[in-house]
Amino acid sequence: MLMRKKWLSFGIFLTSFGFVFKKSVFAYDPFNGCTGNKINTALGCVPVTIGEFVPWLLNILFGIAGGIAFLLMVYGFILVATSGGDEKKVAGAKETITSAIVGLLVCIFSIFILRLITVNILKIPGIN
Repeated sequence: MLMRKKWLSFGIFLTSFGFVFKKSVFAYDPFNGCTGNKINTALGCVPVTIGEFVPWLLNILFGIAGGIAFLLMVYGFILVATSGGDEKKVAGAKETITSAIVGLLVCIFSIFILRLITVNILKIPGIN
């Protein structure tokens, strides 16, 4: 019985938000605040055309890859600091750091090769 009262009060709490906010939840304009052919999402203004979407997506993906590499390097340094002189733990931590650096270098060189092929060799318009 007590659980039913909690869920009922939670439901009333959620439905009261419709009266508190002046903007209707169902009348959402997806183009609000974005210029050009972009849709406003939780990730920001996402381009709709493929020519604008691919560079936007590549920037996001390479940013995520760089962030993951940085976090793996920090994790490896923490493993080295907390290894206590154990050779197996130090070797595992060095391998983690080396793998993170190699992964970051692969991402950087893949950007370079992608730009070299698409801009300089194939001269595809719209990719900078």
